[in-house]
Amino acid sequence: MILAAIVILLLIAFILFVAARPDDFRVERALSMRASPEQIFPLINDFHEWEAWSPWEKADPAVQRTYSGAELGKGAIYAWKGNKELGEGKMEILDTQPFNYLRLQINFYKPFAAQNTIEFRLENKDGSTVVSHAMFGPSNFMSKLMGLFFNMDKMVGGKFDEGLLSIKNIVEKT
Repeated sequence: MILAAIVILLLIAFILFVAARPDDFRVERALSMRASPEQIFPLINDFHEWEAWSPWEKADPAVQRTYSGAELGKGAIYAWKGNKELGEGKMEILDTQPFNYLRLQINFYKPFAAQNTIEFRLENKDGSTVVSHAMFGPSNFMSKLMGLFFNMDKMVGGKFDEGLLSIKNIVEKT
């Protein structure tokens, strides 16, 4: 009986510990590029261009892509269905300020459901452009629990680093 009470108390303490973790998350990376915002912005404002730089595009060569809505910019929609690593989801550009800012909503359906916001900011500094790529959103109980075992900042942030470096390589060659 005492052992059962200890186990229950430990389980309750663990649940409370998980529930007390932050209610939202933010992952962000930035990189300076020797290119103008006018050279960089078209690569992020047009989902058709993402194949050239997005590390997720390389995760599954057989990914099924669907484009709908506007051709580019606000209202453009990109949906994908891929392997286990890529999963299934959809992105829609919600706001765009040419050469400065882009905000989109990303919905994941598989392997787990989630809805987050992604932002790109471009800041012209002394002949270079600092591009920042961020994702943020709510952390429900399952996200908080997964966060104990998987470091979201390292997993997603590492992909953001790869993507920014790919954009840099593209724009600095032109």
